[in-house]
Amino acid sequence: MYQYTQFDRQFVQLRAQQFRDQLERWERGELTDEQLLPLRLQNGWYVQRYAPMARIAVPYGEISSAQLRMLGHIAREYDRPDQALLDSAQQTQDALQASQPGLTLAAPPLKYGYGHFTTRTNVQFNWIPLSKAADVMDLLASVNMHGIQTSGNTIRNITSEALEGIAPDEIVDTRPYAEIMRQWSTLHPEFAFLPRKFKIAFNGAEEDRAATGWYDVGLQARRNDAGEVGFTIKVGGGMGRTPVIGTVVREFLPWSELLNYVEAVIRVYNRYGRRDNKWKARIKILVKAEGQQFIDEVEAEYKAIVEQDGAPHTLTRAELKRVQANFVVPDFRPANLPSQVDVNSQLYQRWLKQNVRAHRLPELAVVTLSFKRLGWAPGDADADTLDALAELADTFSAGEARLTHEQNLLLPWVHREDLPALYERARALGLAQPNIGLLTDMIACPGGDFCSLANARAIPIAAALTELYQDIDEVTDLGPIDLHISGCINSCGHHHSGHIGILGVDKDGKEWYQVTLGGSDGSALSGAAHPGKVVGPSFSAAEVPGVVEAVLTTYRDLRASQAEHFIDTLRRVGHDPFKAAANGARLDAGHRTRQAAETASA
Repeated sequence: MYQYTQFDRQFVQLRAQQFRDQLERWERGELTDEQLLPLRLQNGWYVQRYAPMARIAVPYGEISSAQLRMLGHIAREYDRPDQALLDSAQQTQDALQASQPGLTLAAPPLKYGYGHFTTRTNVQFNWIPLSKAADVMDLLASVNMHGIQTSGNTIRNITSEALEGIAPDEIVDTRPYAEIMRQWSTLHPEFAFLPRKFKIAFNGAEEDRAATGWYDVGLQARRNDAGEVGFTIKVGGGMGRTPVIGTVVREFLPWSELLNYVEAVIRVYNRYGRRDNKWKARIKILVKAEGQQFIDEVEAEYKAIVEQDGAPHTLTRAELKRVQANFVVPDFRPANLPSQVDVNSQLYQRWLKQNVRAHRLPELAVVTLSFKRLGWAPGDADADTLDALAELADTFSAGEARLTHEQNLLLPWVHREDLPALYERARALGLAQPNIGLLTDMIACPGGDFCSLANARAIPIAAALTELYQDIDEVTDLGPIDLHISGCINSCGHHHSGHIGILGVDKDGKEWYQVTLGGSDGSALSGAAHPGKVVGPSFSAAEVPGVVEAVLTTYRDLRASQAEHFIDTLRRVGHDPFKAAANGARLDAGHRTRQAAETASA
């Protein structure tokens, strides 16, 4: 993984010092809350429903054992609300729970002392007091981490698919390009105040596992007939209120021109993007409205950068090699630890099938640890677990791990002979559920439990569905299903791209949920990226588990064979049978609720 230079370290440390000065001036009353707002946002500090939320960048998902240990230390020592704040928040949560009749499974109690893995390979903390923010920034800087540009109308954390450098179907390892773009875009003075936030993703394999069609700029690695590396450039993807798939603006751009061309794209957006309406400010709206005119403007800007400005950001082979030198196969030996695992057991064999992937080096394997645990929100890891992850990374994966788009953690350098010992230790931590890619490997944002923007909670819905589908035989029989849950239209849970998507909506001041079917993130299983379709009017929280169950029962009844996946059955037979099943489940839930009310009144 990339090793910070002295300049890199000094850069992050100075930024932390600058933020400390800003916070101290705010505490002395020399800066107003309004003046502090953009300063803290560009360092990743929000103020959410109950407390500040810190968002920490993990560029292209790559994280070291030392960084995991530091996150564990921060979780243990700093992610701690005072008791009065925690009691007040829990009372609010309990009142929300009571307002949802029929949802018998309560949300997990509010926790603290943990980090949350997001869909964009960030780590979030929900309870760090703002008075401790500068101390946390200093600690992060000590292990080459920060929250720079994880918020605000800037170029956000650069992401990539989690299997870069290790996938058998890889075209090129895009991590060096992502790192170069991270360095170029960090505190870029021209793009510090864009019309809206801006997200960039790389994918280096044949299969698009980075969901590039859903990004403001999606960069798909290619090789031309001569074997030269370049990128297909997609622009204008995004979820939110208006889901749009990115438009291809260049089929093949030579790798050396990557920064020049992306600069042209962002300059055109910065010039013409709307600033009068935040819902219409994303680049997707501009691309959709202007079509070919937008592409022509980008090409003209790119030409000017190359011909008039002298192409100042053209990548040299020497610079690429300098960065590539950080991304090599680590030199390490197998752990050779003893294990009591029965390697012929059904559970272990299922884990091998679901959680272990082929590596481009045949003696190695890629192992995904599942962070979809009963009693925990998807992607949550407490301090002890973060410490244990660091130990697993050191022991089995050369000190390196990766955060994934699906809110799990991946170990990229595991010797195959160490798989039983790793499984034994992961199972003891509750991280060996054989469910990767299956229904209970769901994506969910924090929703209304923490986010001040959310219309509804996502965590209780995720908890209810996890409880409903505890039978691993049933989950395995259902096969690959992407279930995504968002607490509001901002789509942090990526509900638009789920085979089953659940969106929290506000209806007369109460929590309701829309269900969509047939979305795709662009992977080989799902096909070309596109949003799902709403199957009916919104459902109450109590109705959602039954609706999902009815949809999946319909799938089992209609699939051509056990080998036909949910998304394929849906496309073959159409939405109507599933829509009827969902609405039938609403009627059944309503009948049960009325019966319960009549029994109670009697």
